[in-house]
Amino acid sequence: MKLKSLSIAIIVATLPTTGVFAAALDRSGQSISSFLQPGNYFEAGISVLDPTVEGKEAGTTTTRRDIGDMGDDYYFPSAAIKLQLTDKFSFGLIYDQPFGADAAYSGENIFVSKPGVDTVLPAKNINDLVTSKVKSYLESDTGKAQISGLMAQGKTQQEAIGLVSQGFLNSAPVKALQAGLAEANANLGQGNTKVEVDTQNLSMIFGFQPIPNLNVYAGGVYQTIKGNVSLRGTAYSLYNGYDAKIKETGDVGWLAGVAYQIPEIALKASVTYRSEIDHKVDATETLTVESTLAKNPAVLAGLGVTPAQIAAMNTPGTTEITTPQSVNLDFQTGIMANTVAFANLRWVNWKNFSIRPYKFGKYSEALGPILPGDDKRLNGFNLVEYSEDQISATVGVGRKLNDQWAGNVSVGWDSGAGNPVSTLGPTEGYWNLGLGVQYSPTPQTFIAGGVKYFWLGDAKAQTGAQAGGDKYVAEFTDNNAIAYGLKIGYKF
Repeated sequence: MKLKSLSIAIIVATLPTTGVFAAALDRSGQSISSFLQPGNYFEAGISVLDPTVEGKEAGTTTTRRDIGDMGDDYYFPSAAIKLQLTDKFSFGLIYDQPFGADAAYSGENIFVSKPGVDTVLPAKNINDLVTSKVKSYLESDTGKAQISGLMAQGKTQQEAIGLVSQGFLNSAPVKALQAGLAEANANLGQGNTKVEVDTQNLSMIFGFQPIPNLNVYAGGVYQTIKGNVSLRGTAYSLYNGYDAKIKETGDVGWLAGVAYQIPEIALKASVTYRSEIDHKVDATETLTVESTLAKNPAVLAGLGVTPAQIAAMNTPGTTEITTPQSVNLDFQTGIMANTVAFANLRWVNWKNFSIRPYKFGKYSEALGPILPGDDKRLNGFNLVEYSEDQISATVGVGRKLNDQWAGNVSVGWDSGAGNPVSTLGPTEGYWNLGLGVQYSPTPQTFIAGGVKYFWLGDAKAQTGAQAGGDKYVAEFTDNNAIAYGLKIGYKF
């Protein structure tokens, strides 16, 4: 089995639907296969995903309404060129969009704002807050003195406590807190929760082949990131009306790897590491209740926010986002005439990933410690975070049918990045089944197409304030997605 006779079957094993719907924000799968093609090579492809992600209010949510499909369709292109400069040196450029998100809620549920109905804090939280403040006042020196004075006038202890409590509730600070909360409730955001995150990668790779069977490669990666997020509905409490727009910005990372091949049996194995990439972005953040809170300092003061925290909330700052490191293992080998088996294993370090926009973070640091019970977050909380690393695997078989046609079949699995997950991407891993076909009008050119069906993992969705705990606000079950890919290639 010479490599030449299997080249079609080998190329068809790399259809552009490799990643498409993976854990967390993973999208393209960051394949290096185009750089490992023999000779000079060019390809361009596009992948399209059509997900269905539906659920139901659950967990700490007091209602149990249905949540319609919140997964938006999206597409992303890819392209690559590889040049064999000499027998020992090669060069390549790979463009892809490795990470991203597209989602939007609709209908009547806790992720859609209804002015006049939604509140900044649930009634239970407000009642607990007032009860706590009354108790603190009664235990203060001033409260104790007032109770003693009333008892000296002939009131029973219970009567005295009742009168002092009522007097506290009618005091100016409490009335100001109530008025401020009422105004804040009237100025919550309108519309629906939605998110869009886009990244672009350009990898510049240099390869060295000290012997024909070995390829050592490394290079730089330029990556851009931009995004928009809107939080709406009672699920997000005070953040109902939060918007963030992340201006596109770029930074650099690196990759390195090694590949080994035995062309006589169509064997090829490679391992590729990609580094983290740190971004410092300018995020324009707005919160609809912000102006209300500024006009009503009694609200934040009543919630226990200190003057220093209030000052920090109104000071501009930079948002830091670090896209994760990853490792890809790729393997293929001939198993019979005109037939190859292939496998891919990918690890992505999502456990160390989080997004905390600057102003969002300052608000969370101020309000996190006063959340009820085990929801307390003494150091604030993130907009998005994940609790586990992602592991995904794909195995399949590609076969050359004749000089012009080849096909493949594959099965894929993804672990997800933890459960519960973010409300901005409420699925946990998947199983998939893929089919691909390739047509080669000439020995140098091909057109490949593929389709994959995904069984998406069930997930519990939690807000940023709940992340790290077991509480959640919705469940998403029995969901699916279908992906399509098209790729053209040219060997020269």
